[in-house]
Amino acid sequence: MHTDIPTRSEIARLLDERAGPCVSIYLPTSPITQEAQADRIELKNLAQTATTRIEEAGSGVRTVRQIGEPLDELVEDDDFWAEQARSLSVFATPDSVRTYRLPNRLASAVEVGDRFYVKPLLRAITFPQAGFVLALAAGSVRLIEVTGDGPPFRVKMPDLPTDAASAAGKASIADRAPARRIQGSEGQKLRLRQFARKVDQALRGVLTGLELPLILAATEPLASIYRSRNSYPHLVDEGIPGSPEQASDEQLAASAREVLDGVYANELSAIRELFEVRASEGRASADVATLGRAAEQGAVDTLLVDIEQTLPGLIDDEIARRVLLTGGRVLAVRGTDIPGGAPAAGILRYAP
Repeated sequence: MHTDIPTRSEIARLLDERAGPCVSIYLPTSPITQEAQADRIELKNLAQTATTRIEEAGSGVRTVRQIGEPLDELVEDDDFWAEQARSLSVFATPDSVRTYRLPNRLASAVEVGDRFYVKPLLRAITFPQAGFVLALAAGSVRLIEVTGDGPPFRVKMPDLPTDAASAAGKASIADRAPARRIQGSEGQKLRLRQFARKVDQALRGVLTGLELPLILAATEPLASIYRSRNSYPHLVDEGIPGSPEQASDEQLAASAREVLDGVYANELSAIRELFEVRASEGRASADVATLGRAAEQGAVDTLLVDIEQTLPGLIDDEIARRVLLTGGRVLAVRGTDIPGGAPAAGILRYAP
């Protein structure tokens, strides 16, 4: 699966766009190339809807063409459709077209206005329901990409060592260490540390710049050794127990989804508990007007927005923009995850 999830700064730029008309398109896609034709037809239909709305709003023929032609070119780009994820988002103005391939399954939608509709995109970076499993053993290693509802994908990595012995240039990890100084269990741990370091180096070429969780499937002592050598900041504390060599990619993916569910549930629970504490201190609110004023002042630390509701005038997108631009965190969640069932809730840096 091919993803290019937007960074925080990229989302901030989208939220700040005012070139107009701004076209926002979302559609579900398939990572299976043979299924891309239906996705292309869906984008073509959504693009037609967008250009029709632009015409109806009174824009001239030139503006319609500036937006419509790049969207048509995207539909016809065979290479682009050969590498997709679970959803596609497209943001177009008369001057530019930006696309993001997302791991979440999003519903088809098209919005035309004086700014982009970004909230569905926020869901993709809040809880992407996707990640990687590093299945690590002394005799084998594989990296598996996991999605919320699709099949797992084995990630091809040419620099990934095949096992601990070959990583050390030995026939066996029981071989003596350099200068024949260390052997036995200490020598084996040295080989495993060398192996873990080389695996981490190989992963950098794939994971650098991503923010998807990495879940480790390994047994001791290799599990602890790898964690001590890991440089990827999104390695999950909870791992998958048992030897990964005895598990299929599908079994590891199923275990990884359970881990991801727990990670997200714990994170939301912690945020709700903090909201209640801050509310008693006058530093939290579920009132949209209050949140809007607080966002203007840079007072919102964490904002929860309801992915299932759209406030008039894209008010929630505007509040999210201000929160991101002032260094706050924005989480797009289900309505049931927001305190009091409000369309938005925020934890404040200080009392207004």
